[in-house]
Amino acid sequence: MATRTIQSGTVQSFDQAVGLGTVVDAQGTTFNFHCTAVADGSRNIAVGTAVSFVLRQGTLGRVEAVRVTP
Repeated sequence: MATRTIQSGTVQSFDQAVGLGTVVDAQGTTFNFHCTAVADGSRNIAVGTAVSFVLRQGTLGRVEAVRVTP
């Protein structure tokens, strides 16, 4: 499942040491993201930040968030 539709949500968790986080959309669905998906290149984002993102099929077959933009 890959979509070019821009979703909106909130950063639910982010572990800077591991580089993994989750975003939750308006329907309550949670998607994982990697720190390289943070669009501004900072590889860091605060929990609670409102973001927009795009979904794509990840390497392990799970849907993940990319282009995570505050």
